[in-house]
Amino acid sequence: MSTTVDTPAAPRPPMDQMRRTSLAAGILYLITFVSIPTLIVFQPVRNGADFVLGAGSDTGVLLGAFSEVIVALAGIGTAVVLFPVAKRVSETAALGFVASRVVEGALIIVGVVSVLSLVTLRNDVAGTADADAASLVTTGHTLAATYDWTFLLSQSLAPVFNALCLGYVLYRSGLVPRILPTIGLIGAPLLLAADIAIFFGVFDRTGPIALAALPIAVWEFSLGVYLTVKGFKPAAVAALPSAAGHSASELSPA
Repeated sequence: MSTTVDTPAAPRPPMDQMRRTSLAAGILYLITFVSIPTLIVFQPVRNGADFVLGAGSDTGVLLGAFSEVIVALAGIGTAVVLFPVAKRVSETAALGFVASRVVEGALIIVGVVSVLSLVTLRNDVAGTADADAASLVTTGHTLAATYDWTFLLSQSLAPVFNALCLGYVLYRSGLVPRILPTIGLIGAPLLLAADIAIFFGVFDRTGPIALAALPIAVWEFSLGVYLTVKGFKPAAVAALPSAAGHSASELSPA
């Protein structure tokens, strides 16, 4: 009579630090896309005077505002997570990426505050007996304009600098396929030109020039997918300078 002995399964090797970093960065990058529906749900706030007077539901607007808070925090998270890796290639670019993401996140929060302030006016003031409809509409337009300008400076202009800083790091290091940062580096000046044109009133923010944002969106989404699924390229990770030697590496020619 033979006895069968169950052999314990071999433990899975622990995930290395660089893979954890790339996975976290990839997931955070993908989370930054959760606010895309706000372009639709914020339309009553941005285009109509009736919203502040109580027309329509504010549920979608509140959900949109909440999603933008998530985007702000996730965007800052991408920079914090990638900073230890990026600084081994270029400390200047790594600091620039963190600074740009923090400014972007702060401006997104400012835009959210303007939207929530409009919702408060609608719920707490518009229905009162002594409410001045004309004043409410004027204030509503002011808050909507505040959101539009903070959107331009945060979710449209800041990605230009994000792409330049992180794109340079990833292209130089080869941590991901170079086609990905190339898309970002090409898209950055296109989006910058569009933002400047919108800033000076040459084009409306909803005009065809908004298509200039597409390469940056493709770059960020494809980077998020690649880092989540594949992670950094092992050969490029092995070639990275040590954490103590990144400053000397930055001074050496590429």
